[in-house]
Amino acid sequence: MSDIRANTISDAAGTGPIDLYKQSAAKAWINFNGTGTVAIRDSLNVSSLTDNGVGIYRVAHSSALATSSYAVVTGVSRYDGIGAVSQELTPRSLTTTQYDVHAEYNNGSYVDFENCFAAIHGDLA
Repeated sequence: MSDIRANTISDAAGTGPIDLYKQSAAKAWINFNGTGTVAIRDSLNVSSLTDNGVGIYRVAHSSALATSSYAVVTGVSRYDGIGAVSQELTPRSLTTTQYDVHAEYNNGSYVDFENCFAAIHGDLA
């Protein structure tokens, strides 16, 4: 088996990093605290995170996607002492420059989760 090891992969001219336009790598991702004052812990291709109420967040892209038909993969975790419950972070209102996510319990009530995650798969504009 062979290994490819590199510190930097540059474009053909050697002047900058490669662009991931048509490849399958995630085009954006975010890890954020959704409780109290919401805050981005780490991200790629995310320009801002907005708290739009309990369990409702808006994530804006730094670079637009080609269409609003991209895939958003999400996850949440929160320890609240009630044991295992169904929790979800549901993407909504997708545009080429932003999307909303709604965090809720299986009964439909919105809740702020401490650990929220999302990744975008699609093509950049």
